[in-house]
Amino acid sequence: MVQVLQTALDALSLGSIFALAALGVGLLFGILRLANIAHGDFITLGAYSLIVPFTSVAASAQLFIGAWPWFFVIPTVGAIVVLVALVTERFVFRPLRNASAPTLMMASFTVSYVLQNAMMLAYGSQARGVDLWYGLTQPIYLGALRVPVIQLITIGVTAFLMISLSLFLKYSRFGIQVRAAAEDFRMAQYLGVKANRVIGGAFAISGMLAATVALLYLPQSGTVNYAWGSPLALYAFVAVVVGGMGSLVGAVVGGFLLGIATTLLQVYLPSDLKPFRDAFAFGFVILTLVVRPNGLFPNKNVHKRV
Repeated sequence: MVQVLQTALDALSLGSIFALAALGVGLLFGILRLANIAHGDFITLGAYSLIVPFTSVAASAQLFIGAWPWFFVIPTVGAIVVLVALVTERFVFRPLRNASAPTLMMASFTVSYVLQNAMMLAYGSQARGVDLWYGLTQPIYLGALRVPVIQLITIGVTAFLMISLSLFLKYSRFGIQVRAAAEDFRMAQYLGVKANRVIGGAFAISGMLAATVALLYLPQSGTVNYAWGSPLALYAFVAVVVGGMGSLVGAVVGGFLLGIATTLLQVYLPSDLKPFRDAFAFGFVILTLVVRPNGLFPNKNVHKRV
């Protein structure tokens, strides 16, 4: 029983990370039909902003913003990532507003390449150990159940953000405009929705979610390199596809399902097959798409918006 509860906790924690990453990807796809490859680099940027730029060959990084009190760290990292996301929207994606989906994807590849190389110049290509909020990685024990504090925080923060974002999109004026744009962007424009404001806001929310993923995942991984966020972005894209392209609910559900599947495979696969865990996980994804080609929650209105 303890093993089942421990596995469930690990699955929920990892699924929360995937769900937040998928939500950031799915939000932009819902409005712009943009598969933003650079989302993983926004996550990496959030992690790198916590440490001093690369100055030596030491494997352990020196904290910069990460050494501040947490109530300064969180808004500062969020502001940095949101600012970079808005800059890319203004100077890269806005001029390409009427471009085709492949062109937008190639632009996002370019942004990703530029960001990765900029981070390599500033911090180097070597993986760096980061001791961020060490106390949060220490477990508490509930009987025989071992519960790392950071996992409880990850699950709680994810639930809070999802509920808050859901209420924001449902009841706020801007949220209603975002949902209208996701349903039919051109019609929303005809009705007075300002495209630049809505898309800029979506990029800002996506950047905020990327910063949150960085702050929650870095204490658990303990290291960062220039491509650190790319695997998370890959899982996020897979979660969006499984959940249904253009569906935010589907992105969240897909993220949790992928986290659960990955954790169960890590726990129950024979030891000689565990190195192939991701292959089995993506095999599960293929089977899901064979049964539901449009994802679990297909969006009937997926077509070019702008």
